Amino acid sequence: MSAAKRSPPFRAEHVGSLLRPDELVQKRYAVAAGKADADELKPIEDKSVTEVVKLQRDCGFHAVSSGEYTRHMFWGTFFEELHGMEDRQLGVLKGYDASMFRDYAPDVKSFLEAKEIPNAVTVCVAKIQHPGHSSNARELEVMKANVPEAEWKNIKITVISPSWYHFRYRAGRAYPKEVYANDEEYFADVAKAYQTELKLLHEAGIRNIQIDDPNLAYFCSEAMLTGWAADKGNVKTADEMFDAYVKFYNACFERPAGMHLGIHLCRGNYMGSRHFSEGAYDNIASKLFKDLNVDTYYLEYDTARAGGFEPLKHLPKNKNVILGVVTSKFPELEDKEKMVQRVYQAADFIAEGNGQSREEALQRVGVSPQCGFASHAEGNSLEYEDMRKKLQLVRGIADQIWPSQP
Repeated sequence: MSAAKRSPPFRAEHVGSLLRPDELVQKRYAVAAGKADADELKPIEDKSVTEVVKLQRDCGFHAVSSGEYTRHMFWGTFFEELHGMEDRQLGVLKGYDASMFRDYAPDVKSFLEAKEIPNAVTVCVAKIQHPGHSSNARELEVMKANVPEAEWKNIKITVISPSWYHFRYRAGRAYPKEVYANDEEYFADVAKAYQTELKLLHEAGIRNIQIDDPNLAYFCSEAMLTGWAADKGNVKTADEMFDAYVKFYNACFERPAGMHLGIHLCRGNYMGSRHFSEGAYDNIASKLFKDLNVDTYYLEYDTARAGGFEPLKHLPKNKNVILGVVTSKFPELEDKEKMVQRVYQAADFIAEGNGQSREEALQRVGVSPQCGFASHAEGNSLEYEDMRKKLQLVRGIADQIWPSQP
């Protein structure tokens, strides 16, 4: 078994999105509404990214991100830019209406209950192909201008999960039957697109990728599992679908040597600090940790809704975990000593599962906020200075446990 890949990940991490300056948010809305020219956005993005990179460095972080300032939402435009994916207006064309959604998928259920039904959906309409350019090109441009070339390898680029525009749709509704006969055919072409994207990012000097994935954590939700079992249209059980996703993801994550790839699991992080689901990792832990071809897991662990640390006994010796013990949803600061003890508790379970000492297990552990601070442009229910203090707290926890380590 190979050793765990480190640096990245680092002892103190965050998971990508950071609170955006209001100037940037308002200008992006103005551009979207046709009230401002798109060229007006670029200098504001440039200035904002420069400032947020400095914030991260000042707080002692090495895996710096753009804060996702070049995006409106955390998932970016990877799928939207693929050939074969298009937006479809709901209620206009036959087959594109609210009935296509899994109404028991936690995020979908939350939006439907709030009567927040989108006007359009992004969906496969033809054979999927990568366009040949990275959807992250603008982000790469601005980050490279703010990070020394020797440190480009540490830049964190976040990419949406492969199941993003599959899980939300009922069985057979993610693509037309005349385009793909089954999930396996659809998955194969999406996997090729991910492989191309990772290759392009590698060629651009990027070595640190984080996959953002709310969907796998939804398989921890008893409410979702109950809804899945009751859906007579499903051709797979929830367990079978999870297995299929792991196989699908592994094909997507075939990557150049030397590229660190982690996955962040989350239970929802919408504007106003809204989450969508609950449930411990127990149901999925063994398959998630042992079978998924990633180097690092960035796990939500700030509240009881994520369960206990016991599932970490399944974490293999060649993989890392970043413990999201600090919440990014609210401004109140956690007690540093209590968070240190929580990390030790988690390490003890990792050690137990691998026949190691606590000290050995800690070599594969880091800390972070539980999720991003602004998955949506408008962000969570805290202020910029609150976010700074949260990042400083994460760095302080890491420094106490792993002195002098990045």
